[in-house]
Amino acid sequence: MAANRMHPAAAQSAPSRPPGQARQTGVTLVELMVGLAIGLLVVAVSMGAMMLSRGISGTVSDASGIQQQGSYVLRVIGQQLRQAGSLYLNPSPVPGDISTDPMTAVIFETKALAHGGGNSFDQSNTLAGGNDTVTTGFRRYSDMVFIADNAKAADPSAVPPVSAAFGTDFLARNCVGGPGNSKTDERVESDFTYSDNQLFCSGNGATVQPLARNVADFQVTYLVQTVVGGTGTTMQYTKGSDMPTDSTDPMWRRVQGVQVCLVLYGNEPVNMPAGSSYTDCSGASVDMTTLTGPRKDRMHLLFRNTFQLRSQGLLDAGA
Repeated sequence: MAANRMHPAAAQSAPSRPPGQARQTGVTLVELMVGLAIGLLVVAVSMGAMMLSRGISGTVSDASGIQQQGSYVLRVIGQQLRQAGSLYLNPSPVPGDISTDPMTAVIFETKALAHGGGNSFDQSNTLAGGNDTVTTGFRRYSDMVFIADNAKAADPSAVPPVSAAFGTDFLARNCVGGPGNSKTDERVESDFTYSDNQLFCSGNGATVQPLARNVADFQVTYLVQTVVGGTGTTMQYTKGSDMPTDSTDPMWRRVQGVQVCLVLYGNEPVNMPAGSSYTDCSGASVDMTTLTGPRKDRMHLLFRNTFQLRSQGLLDAGA
């Protein structure tokens, strides 16, 4: 029987590997392309989700910022309007003193003369304005305040109680924080004006300062009471353009309240569907998708509030 022999060349070409070890193979081109496609798909989905989350977060943050700015503006303007025309009233009368006796009749002053060249306060000139501006004024006087001993208060080794005293200080301020402790001004004045998508404020000779930005609209309306032939009264909202230009006109004394309306817009661009609109201060519908410039594709919110003048009392129809 002939022996089964392998050719020498075939014996040299046969791979040598340990018994039981599987044959190793690489990644094919098709497998590599499929893996890359799946990886790119996962990255694309993740980026889309992240951009969507960022857009929602930016819109919510923008709306929150507009709400805070609107609340701040109405608070500042409302504080000045409520005080407009208010007069001096002694908060701590002293018994036995004729000038401050609590049992004497209350007499309201009608005018405060200026001291040292400062502006004065007159009841007939406490409120003025137009459609997009309003000026307020009220009596300024000093209040009793607590004054600590600054030398001991600044000393960390001082043992309480710190010695203190009482004095007077001017606490009332206008819309820009003035006039401070100046004793020359008898009238706290605030002048609000609207221009170039900004709301400005000044008063008592101070430099005009911006109060709010991104203001799309600002309108002031006055609630005027009118006595009708001694038989009754009417309350009617009157546009600033229909109010007298002379601040001493008696019509201003019949203003019982002031309505302030403003529209603020945001900074974040918003992908709005067609027909997205809001109602402006005049009651007209505004399509936000047609706006241009800095208001293009921006969120718009309207704020409106009516403030009653504390100093004004309802007129008697029988008077």
